[in-house]
Amino acid sequence: MRRFCLLLPLAATLSACIDIPQASQASKRQSVQRSTSFASARPEVRQCLADLSATRANFTPLPDQYYGAGCSTLNTVKLSSLRSDNASLGIANLGPVTCPLANSFAGWARYGVDRAARQILGSQIVRIETFGSYNCRNVAGTSRRSAHATGNAIDVSGFVLADGRHISVLGDWSSGTDAERRFLRVVQDSACKRFGTVLGPNYNAAHRDHFHLEFSTSNFCR
Repeated sequence: MRRFCLLLPLAATLSACIDIPQASQASKRQSVQRSTSFASARPEVRQCLADLSATRANFTPLPDQYYGAGCSTLNTVKLSSLRSDNASLGIANLGPVTCPLANSFAGWARYGVDRAARQILGSQIVRIETFGSYNCRNVAGTSRRSAHATGNAIDVSGFVLADGRHISVLGDWSSGTDAERRFLRVVQDSACKRFGTVLGPNYNAAHRDHFHLEFSTSNFCR
C-alpha cells in the first residue's frame, strides 16, 4: 500500500491523501485522477475555495457526488472550523456544504454571530451547533426537493459561549432572557443579509427549533 498526497496551491488546508493499492494499476490511476480533480476545477470553483481559505476557515474540498433522484453534492466542502476576529469557532454536526454557502456561513459566523454575542451577551462564541446540511429529501409537505438535497442549506440549532452558556433556538427564542431573545433575533436578521432564504421560529412550527440558512437567489426572510 502506497500513500499519494497532493498539496494544492490555494492554502495549506487544501490537501488530499489517499491510499493507492499497488495490486491494481487501474485503481491507482482512478484514485490519482480523483485526488487531482480539485486542481483542475473550473476557475469559479477555484476562486470560491480561495475566498473561503481567506476567511481562515479550516476545510477540505470534497469530490462531486451524484446520488440520483435529484440529490447531489457538487462543489462542496467539509468545514471543520471557522474563524472569529480572534479565535477558532467550532461547528457541530455539519456535513457537506456548497462552497458559496460555506463562504456566506463563514462571514455570518464571524460578523453576524460572534460580534453580536460579545456585544449583547458579553461573551464570544466557541461553537455553532447545527442539525446538519446535506439530506436527500423534499421540502416538508411538498414534492419539491429541498436545498438540503444539494448541500445548499444549513440548519442552525444553537450556540455555545466561552463562558459556558448554551443558547438554543428552541429554548431561548421565546423563553430566554431579554438579552438571549435579542441575540437570536439579531443573528437571524444578520443571516437575512447574507443568505437568499432564511426561515426561523416565526415561519412555521417545523422551524421552531432552528434557523434554516439557504444560499439562493431568493430574498425570503421569515
